[in-house]
Amino acid sequence: MVSRLTPFEVDPAVRARIRPMRRDDIGAVCRLHSAAMGRSLWARLGPSFLRTVYEGLLDHHDFLGFVYVDDGRVRGFIAGTANGPRMFREVLGRRAPALARAALSGLLRSPRVAWPLFETALYFRRSDVGGAGAIPAESMFCSFEPELRGRRISGLINKILFDEIAARGERQVKITTEADNDGAIRQLSSWGFERLGCFRFYGKEMITWRLDLLACERVDHA
Repeated sequence: MVSRLTPFEVDPAVRARIRPMRRDDIGAVCRLHSAAMGRSLWARLGPSFLRTVYEGLLDHHDFLGFVYVDDGRVRGFIAGTANGPRMFREVLGRRAPALARAALSGLLRSPRVAWPLFETALYFRRSDVGGAGAIPAESMFCSFEPELRGRRISGLINKILFDEIAARGERQVKITTEADNDGAIRQLSSWGFERLGCFRFYGKEMITWRLDLLACERVDHA
């Protein structure tokens, strides 16, 4: 139960290394995204497409991105949104020509991503299981350099994202994971996420999860 969770212990030294994502972070963020999610559609469409997407997201008011900086270098990041459907609809509308050019370049290099690219438009419909469609806020991507894993840094950057989503007035946040990602499932369970249901996407079994931010003792509501 979420009510039995202990508050998340914040290390001030780690907290001081986490800040909002900036435009000059995009290169490092793309590198980390590709390293952790190289088989994802965005990564398979190539670095130009990935950069174009993140540039568009950073310009949108619903986007929430934070980076972990150590020794002057971005070594981890998290990306989320206060309203995913609205954000992606408006980013696509505003940056359609640039995204189309970048996607075409990726398609010419890897024609097999054509179907996944089409399927992307169905993401919010497919992931709407157990009432998830009524939750606009979402945690989308999180990646850290391998040597930083297991040091509770990703837990803290998740907390910062959840705090910001709660500060924007959202009561719940959702996230989707691959059904066989045991590490992610353990972390979500430790936060009190509730499993809403499964769906198929990109040929893989996925799970949609929900966290009640107001009931979670690890989230600040000031």
